[in-house]
Amino acid sequence: MIDFGALEQVRENIENARVRSGFDSESPVEIIAVTKTFPANAIISAYNAGIFSIGENRVQEAVEKFPHLPVLPKLIRRLIGHLQSNKIRTVVNIFDAIDAIDTLKLGRKVSRFGVDRGKSIPVLLQVNTSGDSKKYGFDPIEIDKMLALVEEPGLRIEGLFTLGRFTEDKAVIRKTFRDLRKLKESLNEQISRVSRDIQLFQLSMGMTSDYEIAVEEGATMVRLGTVLFGKRGKQHRYDPSVS
Repeated sequence: MIDFGALEQVRENIENARVRSGFDSESPVEIIAVTKTFPANAIISAYNAGIFSIGENRVQEAVEKFPHLPVLPKLIRRLIGHLQSNKIRTVVNIFDAIDAIDTLKLGRKVSRFGVDRGKSIPVLLQVNTSGDSKKYGFDPIEIDKMLALVEEPGLRIEGLFTLGRFTEDKAVIRKTFRDLRKLKESLNEQISRVSRDIQLFQLSMGMTSDYEIAVEEGATMVRLGTVLFGKRGKQHRYDPSVS
């Protein structure tokens, strides 16, 4: 279950990072509890601690886990992993938001499902600002493709998401996050020329190892798992029989 002492320290670290960077006048940073591999009780524990967004990246695990949850009125279930086209229907039915639209083609497919259901699906666009060939995401120069999705019906593009580069070089990690913030600002500038009603406002970046750097660079969402629930391993492999 969630480590309440660790959560208190995380919240303090986030506020200190906001003050250091001058972002303390902005909206509070939202913590997304990454509950993959953990049982439904972990989600309930996070919810009771005041965390109302959870992240899962395995669709089949979520299908098995979510029915074990009680009614949690404020809970937002976010898909944070790579989305395969053949699982879009399932994802749209059980998740509240999709945080990893990484191509124009995938975004348009999700858009059609939103249109069919008469709703706008909240999504984040994943951008590969680290330049890591092993990571999914739009190339930062693919601005036209990202802008095209902003105009798609059935989608509500709330912002951008990236993963920091896996390195101990904090300057490199920081640049990954700073580049995403600058990209958001650039996209919003172009969007404002054609619409006053649409703006990207979320920057989802930063995990257990680098969330303070991400907050210093303007993150509005951070994804935290290990620091809240402990290290994952074979003992934490998801078991649907445990609720």
